Amino acid sequence: MLTKTTVTGSVEILEDKRMQVREDIVINDDGKELSRIYTRYVLNPGDIVIDKPQFVQDLSVFLWTPEVIADWKAKEELLSQSPLGQ
Repeated sequence: MLTKTTVTGSVEILEDKRMQVREDIVINDDGKELSRIYTRYVLNPGDIVIDKPQFVQDLSVFLWTPEVIADWKAKEELLSQSPLGQ
């Protein structure tokens, strides 16, 4: 029987506390892996993570202190005012 599962393959914590998450989409046939596809997404401090895996949610609570979120928002604001951010 073919099954498809999605698992969190890895989480990389970037210097500014953004999280780069790799999800693995695994196709199995009677327990034997046939295929694995990788996708990635990045979460910024303060992003909503309620729809993300529990591990990612737990990391966000640990990493994203109010100070980290404030620093990220200030950085976003600065970038939005820069000619490069437009």
